[in-house]
Amino acid sequence: MKKLTIDLPGMYGDHHVTEVRKILLELPGVAEVYASSCFLVAEVTYDPSLITADAITARLDGAGYLGTMAMPLESGESPLTPDTSAIFFRHTVAYQQTGRTVGFAQNVVHTGRALWPCPGMETMKTKEGRDGEERS
Repeated sequence: MKKLTIDLPGMYGDHHVTEVRKILLELPGVAEVYASSCFLVAEVTYDPSLITADAITARLDGAGYLGTMAMPLESGESPLTPDTSAIFFRHTVAYQQTGRTVGFAQNVVHTGRALWPCPGMETMKTKEGRDGEERS
């Protein structure tokens, strides 16, 4: 058995720890997985005769855990400028009835994933419905 330590910048929450463990423990030859969202790292104990370290990292890369998270940034431009295609602007509002609570709103372009881009978390696929159409 060998141990492999992998930095996972996309594993920023405890729900990712569960997903990373599930992804890796499904692989043949992976015996044990320790994953920490605090340290953004996973330690994998595996049998090198059944799986390679490259295959393990490729599986995590395919799920989106190895790359940096793509997060849109505010442009800092006024929303009143003529070219509105490049503007990303957060709107801030405070209401008297909420006291000291401040709310934020943001228009985010749909990219086919959840608004917060969670690696490994995709739309669930289910079996066909009664009408023969696939449901998600």
